[in-house]
Amino acid sequence: MASKSQKSDHSENLNFSIILSRSFAALSTLLCVAWNADSAAWFGMAFLNEQYLATILGLSLGTVFLTTRLNGNENNHTTWYDYLIAIVGLSTLLYTAFNMTDLLDLIGYRPAILTFIGAVVVVWVMEGLRRSTGMVLFCIIGVFVVYALLGHLVPGTLVGRKVEIHHLVQYIGFDPSAVFGTPLNVGATIVILFVFMGKLLFKAGGGEFFTDLALAATGRMRGGSAKISVIASAMFGSISGSAVSNVATTGVITIPLMRRGGYSGVNAGAIEAIASTGGQLMPPIMGAAAFLMAELLEVPYISIMGAALIPAILYYGSVFIQVDLIAARDGIIPVDKNIPKAWDVLKRGWQFSVPMLVLLYALFFLNEEPERAALYAAVSVIFVGLFRPYGDNRINWKNFLGTFWETGFSTMELILIVAAAGFVIGILNITGLGFALTLFLVTVAGNNLIVILFLSAVICIILGMGMPTTGVYVLLASLIGPAIIEAGADPIAAHMFILYFGMMSMITPPIALAAFAAAALTGAGAMETGYSAMRLGWVAYVVPFLFIYAPTLLMNGDPLSIFWDFVKVGIGVFFVSVAIVGFFNRKLSLFFQSGIAILGLITLAGLAPISYSNFISTGAIGIGLLFFVMLFLASKKDAVTESSSSS
Repeated sequence: MASKSQKSDHSENLNFSIILSRSFAALSTLLCVAWNADSAAWFGMAFLNEQYLATILGLSLGTVFLTTRLNGNENNHTTWYDYLIAIVGLSTLLYTAFNMTDLLDLIGYRPAILTFIGAVVVVWVMEGLRRSTGMVLFCIIGVFVVYALLGHLVPGTLVGRKVEIHHLVQYIGFDPSAVFGTPLNVGATIVILFVFMGKLLFKAGGGEFFTDLALAATGRMRGGSAKISVIASAMFGSISGSAVSNVATTGVITIPLMRRGGYSGVNAGAIEAIASTGGQLMPPIMGAAAFLMAELLEVPYISIMGAALIPAILYYGSVFIQVDLIAARDGIIPVDKNIPKAWDVLKRGWQFSVPMLVLLYALFFLNEEPERAALYAAVSVIFVGLFRPYGDNRINWKNFLGTFWETGFSTMELILIVAAAGFVIGILNITGLGFALTLFLVTVAGNNLIVILFLSAVICIILGMGMPTTGVYVLLASLIGPAIIEAGADPIAAHMFILYFGMMSMITPPIALAAFAAAALTGAGAMETGYSAMRLGWVAYVVPFLFIYAPTLLMNGDPLSIFWDFVKVGIGVFFVSVAIVGFFNRKLSLFFQSGIAILGLITLAGLAPISYSNFISTGAIGIGLLFFVMLFLASKKDAVTESSSSS
């Protein structure tokens, strides 16, 4: 009898925990929608932005502590102290939100209540970060907090201003220029809405539509199964903003297709990982990172989208070339299933163009803010999803309500990351470390831009390991961005450089989350999948250096120069991609493989500011084309010889 009673109590505890955490998560999404719809104005009320941000942060903390245990596991066995921590964190931030006006008036006097609020925010965010993201980011932020307290004892260039602990927690845990600054503002107003729109889109059948469209477009081609993965993952990844969730969502369909077609487990996993990761570089949405960049640089969003276009084309162009040549080299068969016609897919799913058109029209013709454009697009998704199903997928009352708490769960980790990024920005300001770090990097590199870029690339990949790309970008834009700009780089180019290398941590061992997620689906070795993904994604390690020296690749320059540089880089990317696979109509000998690789690299290097660079790159292109003519003639000769032998 006692056993049944205990089991019943435990079941009730589980149900209450689920209901409460889903309520917090759903409320954070609902508040985001209401905030961006200016619903307070309908009732003649007005709230400070900091009040909204404090509420969202409190709800995210409550959700994290109700769903994630001390050891980082996600389960519903919520202990009494998890409830207590969640209630204290949420209550403190709700108190802060309701009394924000009075508290901001007192900030110059540094009262004890601000010390308490700041301490709770800092400790709770750090612990929530440790539970939800692991020790890597927790330790990185922890190093900055320790530096803030001991930085005045650091010798040399990196010496910091002395800061008392109560002043520190008040500043980074409450000040609008720290925790309630730009990163949290963008995450809580823009990112939540875009995630909400994306989840609605896939509830309506958008994921299946993207996969069917990719299947119809490339399924009959050589290596069609891999090309389906590339197209579907690019479309999905641009909206989702998460490489890992992209792998998990599209990979369950595309990886079995690739395996049945003949791709090895390592190659199938690597293709899915690299395609899913690159979605965050693909306009128009870019996984919301573009909106963060626009806010931090204070430039129009269209400038960021335009800058991202050519590098994204080069990235996916290189992947397409390689998967096609791998298919030819390894004899990969076409997709072994009924392939729909593109027209039939478009007839069944034309409605999914409506939200994209609404989004783009609101952004570029109505000049709306990104969050308002996302709200319009989300409303249009609801209408098309309610009235026009795609297959068995339709938005109904139940899954519509579920989208609110699912969005809250998906964004709670990001909200804590951007809040922690606010800590770092606050520490850079209060200690003077921001200027000192820039000076240190410039001094170490001798003000040599290429050395600073290499150092920054390594730092971006290391600090980005185990972190979502959007969070990586926000953190590194504050740490590394100023040094690259100080060395002479264009601000947009510098931030794109950071975004690229922060993103590549997703496929770069030893901690390559996207590659590891794909390896879990293929059963292949995780490290082997990571190294294979690096090979396929080589262009993402090279192009950022190119657009630092040639801003034409970011649509910055006269149209003729932009076109010519794009053509040169495109040819160079083609040469190197062929050399990496080692196949073009026939298996390449070492002479041809190394020769084409060298000519491709020389073509790419032609964008560097060196004497006769245009002449050198043009010459390399000419010699390279001669190589391909020789390969074509040799292949034709082999075919004639084989035909004669058969006769």
